[in-house]
Amino acid sequence: MTTESADLLREQVRERYAQAAPAVGTGSSATCGDGSCCEGNATDFGEGLYSAAQRDEIPDAAALASLGCGNPTAVADLREGEVVLDLGSGGGIDVILSAKRVGSSGTAYGLDFTDEMLALARRNAAEAGIPNVHFLKGAIEQIPLPADSVDVVISNCVINLSVDKPAVLTEMARVLKPGGRLGISDVVAEDHLSQEERAERGSHVGCIAGALSTNEYVGGLEAAGFEDVSVEFTHEVADGMHGAIVKAVRSHRPAKTLPIVPATSAGCC
Repeated sequence: MTTESADLLREQVRERYAQAAPAVGTGSSATCGDGSCCEGNATDFGEGLYSAAQRDEIPDAAALASLGCGNPTAVADLREGEVVLDLGSGGGIDVILSAKRVGSSGTAYGLDFTDEMLALARRNAAEAGIPNVHFLKGAIEQIPLPADSVDVVISNCVINLSVDKPAVLTEMARVLKPGGRLGISDVVAEDHLSQEERAERGSHVGCIAGALSTNEYVGGLEAAGFEDVSVEFTHEVADGMHGAIVKAVRSHRPAKTLPIVPATSAGCC
C-alpha cells in the first residue's frame, strides 16, 4: 500500500466516523449517513451487543453511539485499581463501563482521532459522573502514553480499520506492562480467504476488507511480543468473516521483528 492510498483510507475512516456523532444528538443510533458504519446486519454491530444491565449503567447517548462488533468489557476481566486503555473509543461506552469496573483507584483512557467522537465521549462521561476517565486525541498506531503504563488494552472493531496493523500491535505491546492483558473485539477473516476475497465482501471503511485472518492475528501478536494468544469467533458478519474475541498477554520477553503480512498487500494493512 502506498503512502498516498494509506492516507486516503485513513481520511475516509475519519470522515465516516465523524458523521456518526451528530446522529446521537437527535436521539438516534449512530450511523454514517448511509447506514451502519460497519457493513452487515444491524444485529451484528452496535449497542445490541451489550446487556440491558450494561446499557443501564451508561447515558443513552453512549449506548446509541456504539458502533463496535462486540463487547470487550465483558471479556477483559478488569480489576479494581487497574489502568485500562480503549483504542478507538468512539462515544465512550467501553471507557465508561471500564472506569466503573476499575473503580476510583483505577483509570480508564480512551483514544480516538475523531474530534466529533471525542467531544461526544467527554459529554457522556460527564453525564455519567465518572471522574476517572481521560480521553486522548491520537492515532492507534502512535499511542500517546508512556511505555509499560497500562494493565489492560481493549478495543472494539477498530484494529481492522488501521492501515498499519503491525504498528498498532507493536504499540499495544509497548504501552502494556509486562504481563498486561489484551482483550479486544474485532472482525477476523477465516484463514482460507485471500485479501482480495475479503475486499469482495465489503469495504475497508465498512470493517470488512481490512480484517486480518486468524493466523495473521496470532502471528502478528506473537511477533509484537504477546503470548497465550487466542482468537474466538462469536458471530458471522459476512461469508467467512466473523466478529471475534482476541485475547493475549504481554510477554516478559523482547518482541520479534516480523511482519504480519507481505508488504505488497493492498487489501488490508
